[in-house]
Amino acid sequence: MLEAAQALLPRDLLDSLTGPDQARRKAPPAAGRKNRNERPATRGRQIGSAAGDPRRGPRLDIIATLRAALPWQRIRAGGAASGLRFRAADLRVRRHRARQGCTTIFCVDASGSAALERLAEAKGAVEQLLAACYIRRDEVALVAFRGRDAEIVVPPTRSLQRARSRLAGLPGGGGTPLAEGIATACRMARETGLRGRTPTLVVITDGRSNVGFGGVAGRARATADALSAAREVGAHRIRALVIDSSSRPEPQAQALATTMGAPTPRRSAGPSRPAPAS
Repeated sequence: MLEAAQALLPRDLLDSLTGPDQARRKAPPAAGRKNRNERPATRGRQIGSAAGDPRRGPRLDIIATLRAALPWQRIRAGGAASGLRFRAADLRVRRHRARQGCTTIFCVDASGSAALERLAEAKGAVEQLLAACYIRRDEVALVAFRGRDAEIVVPPTRSLQRARSRLAGLPGGGGTPLAEGIATACRMARETGLRGRTPTLVVITDGRSNVGFGGVAGRARATADALSAAREVGAHRIRALVIDSSSRPEPQAQALATTMGAPTPRRSAGPSRPAPAS
């Protein structure tokens, strides 16, 4: 499976997904809004200080507290020689920026005669990413679509063993409900953003859909529904990649990537490797 993934996926694509945190900070904002009731982070990189009560959780910033209190010492002392006098308004607590984890969501086309090749590619890619995610405490998820619906095969997890066991029995074949697959992955990405994590959506498909929303058959309706789901991904500014799994680049996959607003990585070398549409 690892050899299949290395043969089908460009190396720089996997590097971009497992790159340093600096690359993530340059990415568009994650889907979802930060919870207003979320407690301030008490760990991570310190980004400054603010007025607050250290008894409520944040650590006291001694230097900032001294700087706030020193200009008032003559007034508070009233000319008498004494030690430093502090007020509650002088207290400053540390502000931290917690490290934001990343969740990579694979949306895999498990339909048609080439399903086994696509699943082998997805399995190998997930295993490679899980090894890196284990170190950085990142998550990987898998959504597969076939027949008339999409299925969450692997919910967001850092467990390599759990992902392997769920992927092992995944069947293939049937219709291509691409719209349902993208919509399901988009919902998962939005939920991931609401949990304070950064979602990245990786769609592995040839872009040729023949089943629309609600299981309605027909290529024209299915293509329109797939593009509608792709626009939803772009509207929520979810980081996305579309990997064309066909033997030759398909215009449907490129149109899907353009609608999502996905970046276009460098195409893989070699005629035996399918080039990523985005």
